[in-house]
Amino acid sequence: MILSSVRMIISPKKRHEALKILKMTAEYCRFRPECLSCHVYEDVQDANILMFRQVWRNKEDLDQYLRSDEYRNVLLVMEMAEKAPEISFDTISDSSGIETVENARMYKG
Repeated sequence: MILSSVRMIISPKKRHEALKILKMTAEYCRFRPECLSCHVYEDVQDANILMFRQVWRNKEDLDQYLRSDEYRNVLLVMEMAEKAPEISFDTISDSSGIETVENARMYKG
């Protein structure tokens, strides 16, 4: 799996338009089977910060999306940012859930 994250600082004047574009893009991605999840986040401590996060099945699927016309919308929002956005693509080889917390809390060392 590949986690794609884009963190942007968007001015209040452009925030509504940026959110509209990102939400539309997220809805589009949710219907693509190769996109495992897609969300738009707003920072609760700084309303100017938006995060666009996606999880893709593999690098090939991500690369295909990055070349798509739909990704141009994300690039457009990145251009609205007050400074260069923070972009990361992280490869996830393993994932777990609540069982990790339960196992750690049961271990008495």
